[in-house]
Amino acid sequence: MIKAVYFDLFFTLIIPSYEKINNEYDILHLSMTEWENYAENDMLYQERALGQVKSEMEIIDRIVSVIPFQVNDIQKKQILSAREKRMKNALHNVPEDMIDVLKILKNRKIKIGLISNADIIDCKYWGESKLAFFFDDVIFSCNVGFLKPDRQIYELAMQNLKVLPDESLFVGDGGSNELFGAKSAGMKTIFTEALENKNGEKRNNIMKYADYHIKKFAEILKYV
Repeated sequence: MIKAVYFDLFFTLIIPSYEKINNEYDILHLSMTEWENYAENDMLYQERALGQVKSEMEIIDRIVSVIPFQVNDIQKKQILSAREKRMKNALHNVPEDMIDVLKILKNRKIKIGLISNADIIDCKYWGESKLAFFFDDVIFSCNVGFLKPDRQIYELAMQNLKVLPDESLFVGDGGSNELFGAKSAGMKTIFTEALENKNGEKRNNIMKYADYHIKKFAEILKYV
């Protein structure tokens, strides 16, 4: 019997989409791909998502330090503002069908948890989101020092809600090898493409660790 459902955040519940203009990459006259090659550098992402970077501006400083041209202080502030706005907008614009599912889970007395790889900018506006009301426990990697798919982050989540692995269901889009991590911790897993479809090879790799696969968010309710 499932007593707790755990959700990933990005591309599972929200998508931090870029605006049409005035994005981080526009400020530096880069393409989105060029910007993300710098901003999502594995080493830089890991250090901030593990909580090793302690301020929002330090995150921006670390990103622009790997860009091969000078970025001035005004541009850095503009980049930070654009990045915060993008994350805030994503957390404010949650699809209503997701809210409806969370309401049903609450009404069924199912505990709801979040397990997200995130830095301090990513989660800064969580408390303002409509999502926050429904969650009994929230784990952001930058606050605990563990990243998915490390088994410890899932075990911490289950300890916090006082549930056993076979009472736990993890829902995610499969990024960061998160379904493998959840399975290794003993959870049942749902691979969701409700917000973003994966390509064939990527989907096949994720499916190896998925107990269930859904295309519509409401399908979660069939497995609870």
